[in-house]
Amino acid sequence: QVHLVESGGGLVQPGGSLRLSCAASGSIFSIYAMGWYRQAPGKQRELVTTITRGGRTYYADSVKGRFTISRDNAKNTVYLQMNSLKAEDTAVYYCNADVEVVPGQEGVDYWGLGTQVTVSS
Repeated sequence: QVHLVESGGGLVQPGGSLRLSCAASGSIFSIYAMGWYRQAPGKQRELVTTITRGGRTYYADSVKGRFTISRDNAKNTVYLQMNSLKAEDTAVYYCNADVEVVPGQEGVDYWGLGTQVTVSS
């Protein structure tokens, strides 16, 4: 079993910054890709950003230039630095990890429970 625990959410004013963290623990050989998704009220969950084990990143157009994803492979942890936050960034942010549970086999997808980010004055 693998557990993902997010932290760092909260209330911030427009233009402010937050840093999210997500730590994975459990039966992990390694982690292929990690990422962040978000879901705003009344909307579908959407991909925000991903990072491969080697550090290659992808960003949704809506967050390019404002958000930065990084990871610490030794700690099985992924981070999301969010700057210049806007009201439309308000959502529950979910951590996702594609975990290599058995060496050499296809990864298994795991999700955290989410952390609320609210951008409001």
